[in-house]
Amino acid sequence: MSHPTVHPQIPHVAVASGCILGEGALWDHRTGTVLWVDIKNPAVWQFHPETGKHSRLDVKEPVGFVALTSDPDIVIAGFQSGLSRLHLWGGETQPLVEVEADLPDNRLNDGHVGPDGRLYFGTMDNLEENETGCFWRWDGKDLVRFHGNMVVTNGPASSHDGRTLYTTDTTNGQIYAHVLGDGLPGAPSRFTCFEEGWGHPDGMTVDAEGHVWVCHWGGSRITRFAPDGSVERILPVPTAQVTKCAFGGPDMTTLYITTASIGHDPAIDPMAGHLFSVETGIRGQHSHIFGE
Repeated sequence: MSHPTVHPQIPHVAVASGCILGEGALWDHRTGTVLWVDIKNPAVWQFHPETGKHSRLDVKEPVGFVALTSDPDIVIAGFQSGLSRLHLWGGETQPLVEVEADLPDNRLNDGHVGPDGRLYFGTMDNLEENETGCFWRWDGKDLVRFHGNMVVTNGPASSHDGRTLYTTDTTNGQIYAHVLGDGLPGAPSRFTCFEEGWGHPDGMTVDAEGHVWVCHWGGSRITRFAPDGSVERILPVPTAQVTKCAFGGPDMTTLYITTASIGHDPAIDPMAGHLFSVETGIRGQHSHIFGE
């Protein structure tokens, strides 16, 4: 591998959230707010960079992600039991659809609304032992499985042109690309794989140039992959377990990054679990809204 560029700026703590398992960074351009979740200490966090205010909403069960709806005060939440509508002010929930009711040890882990307005998300074995995880698509009516037999799933994320959906088999270090058309995503083809010593691929986002930014669980970094799967740059992160990233800010060039503290000694890794941000000079994409 050639020597890639190292990003010149180091992420700084935006919110000292101390999440056990922070995940699901998401920018809502309508409100100028970052949303993210803590899976293991179940909550949905919000941060408004312009005012510096942040809040935490406790929820009753593990939550892997939230997705935007047409109402900025309501999100679709990926709970362990399935998908629900969640009111961000008050915490009321309305169940939408059960997912894998026959697999009580599974939970929802990461999700993304595609350019078609449909929700793409993954499930995983909560004990991280069995290959019971898979990817699903939900359009508000039908729940359809399209890629499976994994221990831990991550992603998905859609390309800048809406033609490709990326998914991750975290345990095996593989990132796949699927052709995204009018129907289900196409069969997986290998986009890239993690090398030894990189940690494991976790959450991801795609910028406006079609490059894929992938977080390294256990690797203290984010890698920006070119559309051909080659490494374009490395972004060091000052904590080990990097879980998800999303572009935001008024110019969509600020990268927000979630991290996890689970299993880490705060004396050794004091910034674990916090929300970070860094200026990239590269534009991201606005988050899609479910059903639109």
